[in-house]
Order: sequence, then structure tokens, then C-alpha cells
Amino acid sequence: MRPLRVEYCGEWYTVEAGRTFTIGRESDLTIDDNPYLHRTFLTLSSEFGLWWLSNVGQLLSATVSDATGSVQSWVAPGAKLPLVFKSVHVMFSAGATTYDFTVHAEEDFYNTSLTASPADGGTTILPVTLTTSQRLLVVALAEHVLSQPSAGRATVPSSAEAAARLGWSMTTFNRKLDNVCEKLDKIGVDGLRGGRGRLAVNRRARLVEYAVATRLVSAEDLVLLDGARDEAADGAS
Repeated sequence: MRPLRVEYCGEWYTVEAGRTFTIGRESDLTIDDNPYLHRTFLTLSSEFGLWWLSNVGQLLSATVSDATGSVQSWVAPGAKLPLVFKSVHVMFSAGATTYDFTVHAEEDFYNTSLTASPADGGTTILPVTLTTSQRLLVVALAEHVLSQPSAGRATVPSSAEAAARLGWSMTTFNRKLDNVCEKLDKIGVDGLRGGRGRLAVNRRARLVEYAVATRLVSAEDLVLLDGARDEAADGAS
């Protein structure tokens, strides 16, 4: 099997077949010294003629998507996923920080590059539609991730910080966050709700992971934040 290439923070790592490549706080790819991150969180290995991404951690999960964001999977602790696309984007959060890296394969065994972009050059159609205010909320939470020039690390703002960015009250922000999480939960997005109907504590980070991975929001949406800030300023004057 040909090796994989992993891109993180502008650096490249080569993963050879026959050995396990580790990713975490103290691994072959050392992500960060974040105490919330497992020493070894993810691994890349070859088995049965395929490359596999395995979650060997106990608490954290990872969001994996193809190059277009039209295929997305949530890899929970103990799970493993075959990497069948030529390019795979991996995102996960540890504490208040969200990390992402890209895995590149030299071969495209399943010819997935033929469907790596929409035929008409447009945006992938997703099974959910956000209202204007819901989109603003998601963009505010994902702002730092969307504005970074390359895959790496970014912080997810607190609810108070995101509400202030939009000029909203905390009551308004939390209500709209509830609505977005409930809407995505109904279409099967994992990680946005806790047990017995309670919303998950880390739902903001999971929401950012899903929204960015599936191209629900993109860097082009960042201009919406300036408009929201101006409207809030006009309303206060």
C-alpha cells in the first residue's frame, strides 16, 4: 500500500503501511499540550488492504468528512472508520479548542475523486435549512475555525462571547442555540443532546465540527457577522 500524508498546521507527516501512526497529546503527531486531549487519541493503520482511522481514546470523539463535506461520520471512542476517500478532513474538540487536520492518500482506489465536487460547481445541498439568525449563531461560534488560513487549531467562543459578538442577549442566544441543536438532532446529527433529553454540555464544539465539516457554513459567511454587529449598533443608538 502507498503511504498516507497528514497535513496539520502547515506541517506534513508520512504514514507508512505496516505500522501504527498515533495522534494526540504525546504521539507521532503531537497536536497540542492541551490537558483535555488524550496522550493517544486517534491512530492511522493499514489492515485488510485499507487505511483505517481508529479512536483509541475514552472520552473524545472526532468528526470525519470527505473533501466536499457531503459525507460525514462521527467516530466515537472505540470506533474505527475505513478511509475510502482520497482526501479526508478530521475535526475534534478538547476543552474549548477545536483541532483539524487533513489526511491525503496517493491512490484513489474507489475513484472517489470523480464525485469530489458538485457537477455544477455549486454548493452541496444539505438536508437542513437554517434561518438567517440561526446561520448567524453558527457562524459566530465557528468564526475562529473558519478564519484560520489552514488546518490547525482554533478556540470555540463561550456562549457569552458569541452573544456579545452578535449583539444578542444571553436569553436570545441560548434559545436560538437550542433551536439549532434540536433541528440537527432531529435529522440524526449525533452529539448535540445529552442523556434523557438534556442538551450536551459540549454542544457548541460539536455544532462547530458538524457545521464546518459538512460545509453548512463557510468562510464566505463571515461577512454576515459584520452586518449583525452593525445592526446591533444601530438598534442601540
